[in-house]
Amino acid sequence: MEYKTLFNDTKIPVIWLGTWWIWWFMQSDFTDDENSINTIKEAIKLGYTHIDTAELYGAGHSEELIGEAIQDFDRKNLFITSKVFKTNLRYDDLIKSAQESLKRLKTNYIDLYMIHVPNPEIDIKETMKALDYLVEENIIKYIWVSNFNVKQLKEAQSHTKNKIVANQIEYNLVTRTVGEFESCTHIESETIPYCQNNDITIVAYRPIERGVLLKNHPLLDKLSKKYNKTKSQIAINWLISKKNIITIPKSLNKEHLIENLWALWWKLEDEDMRLLDETDFNWMKQL
Repeated sequence: MEYKTLFNDTKIPVIWLGTWWIWWFMQSDFTDDENSINTIKEAIKLGYTHIDTAELYGAGHSEELIGEAIQDFDRKNLFITSKVFKTNLRYDDLIKSAQESLKRLKTNYIDLYMIHVPNPEIDIKETMKALDYLVEENIIKYIWVSNFNVKQLKEAQSHTKNKIVANQIEYNLVTRTVGEFESCTHIESETIPYCQNNDITIVAYRPIERGVLLKNHPLLDKLSKKYNKTKSQIAINWLISKKNIITIPKSLNKEHLIENLWALWWKLEDEDMRLLDETDFNWMKQL
């Protein structure tokens, strides 16, 4: 695995294991638990030591499956991330959510705990006060956010004693300006430069835009042949080659897990990075 560094020299992998495939919204499905647990275990053995989840995924069932899977491994070698949903951002609700996530994960701390989506109806000052409490009580190690624009980042940081270390946003070759959430705008022109200049790691989700970037495209076809890499590997390498950017690809089986890892240990040439930066891929969504 390759690593990048958080603001205080903490090393984190450049590719994380995303677990939103264990039922995305607040619905639990227990029919494939054994396969899900085995997939997580296999991923850890391959080097995916950073696991990303949320209370939203499967109404907490994703956290439960991770809690089962990690029992065979040394906890201090793992980096566990979870998220509190926007409906639970009031002080008492947030603390309760974190404690319930701990129980489901069968661990006594969460490495990174995140505001999943901004909620303008709840005072961010109250939310950040609760997150500060969780840090002080060693329930979480670091605070991060998701789908925040620059204005929201500045506001949140002004109400916490702790550093906001990361911002998870939808970002890939297709999604460059506006993400799926209303708050996620001006991605390349404002949010990413601000984070890069303020020691905030960008965690890019949907690196291949739900398979869109696997379709035929003259530049991707050319680079895939040139580097002898898949289009997925090209798209992921483009992301992790950028300053302070890491990513969470969706991985359902061992073959995909291994394929994603081979986006590491090589680098796109500067000219090819420039071509990818300047090419409009948005029309691929219409194919």
